[in-house]
Amino acid sequence: MTLAITALAKQMKADGRDVLSFSAGEPDFDTPQIIKNAAIRAVMDGFTKYTAVAGNPELIKAIKVKLRKENNLVYDMGDIIASVGAKQSLFNLTQALINEGDEVIVPAPYWVTYPEIIKYAGGKIIEISTDDSAGFKITPEQLSDAITNKTKLLILNSPSNPTGSVYTKKELEGLAEVLKGTKVLVASDEMYEKLVYDGLKFTSTASISEDMYNRPITINGLSKSVAMTGWRFGYLACPIRELTASMKKLQSQSTSNINSITQKAAIPALLGEADTDIEAMRIQFEKRRNLAVKLFGDIKGLSVINPSGAFYLFVNIKNFTDNSLDFCKRLLEEKGVATVPGIGFGSEGYFRFSFATDDESIKKGIQRIKDFVEVYE
Repeated sequence: MTLAITALAKQMKADGRDVLSFSAGEPDFDTPQIIKNAAIRAVMDGFTKYTAVAGNPELIKAIKVKLRKENNLVYDMGDIIASVGAKQSLFNLTQALINEGDEVIVPAPYWVTYPEIIKYAGGKIIEISTDDSAGFKITPEQLSDAITNKTKLLILNSPSNPTGSVYTKKELEGLAEVLKGTKVLVASDEMYEKLVYDGLKFTSTASISEDMYNRPITINGLSKSVAMTGWRFGYLACPIRELTASMKKLQSQSTSNINSITQKAAIPALLGEADTDIEAMRIQFEKRRNLAVKLFGDIKGLSVINPSGAFYLFVNIKNFTDNSLDFCKRLLEEKGVATVPGIGFGSEGYFRFSFATDDESIKKGIQRIKDFVEVYE
């Protein structure tokens, strides 16, 4: 549904129109130099051959160290698989786990890929709707009501794309209590873990309890927090040996190992050697968030919650329309501002605004949005 807007924005730019895009799902910062240097060394050292399907042992060890040090999670080397981005990790998981008719619980708003990979695996999507009044987070009661004897998996994304919401430790404990005694596994997508604000401490789902440790498949990567989107590096950690073995078999027959050079480049980031760069990016994102939230707060009729993580605002337009696709299309055509309609994320009456861009673009773009809604009919 959103491809038409993307195509229109590209065509308008090609025609010389002034288009400000806030649809990006990637940082506008460059990859830290220490990571580039590691990649260059890999090339010069001839590290350009096949590796083990799950990744070179040095890389797997670095992921293991990272998970123990930063997330208080202890995994064996055989529990970890590096993949071509976290998207492949999720795809491998659903293909290995979900059979025809299995139910997968997906809180909405959701990242657009979740329902597609579930459908591809033959699964049935069970949506739990949330809105800004609940901070776009599901409650234990909603989760309990959604679980049936066919439920195989819950997908949990914190910090969230598209809302920026972050589950606290207490909130995760509440969900964990509901899952006790069930066979439901959890795909914990933690891609934005380093991008949290206001002094909030990120909590990994698998760290909540021993019971929860055995449920989540922890999925992460370096695309967002370390500005490595094009490097295509993701990974998962899963203590369920049979499931991990199945995912490795699937990957061995699809892509085999991920790019060997990317594997070497990822190691310094995983071991904390790029933390200064990561923190500098996080600080800038927090400043941009504050700016964007303040400016949207000055627009009559629009509302937005202050997100605790990621680099998105999920803006409520229900005072004007419930047709987010039409709203975003007109905003682009009339004001040259590209955003992503909420319907694409399973939640009508919103649009996603990425603040992964410079301050001046944010100011100019939100002013155009203000001008647009003042005359919207």
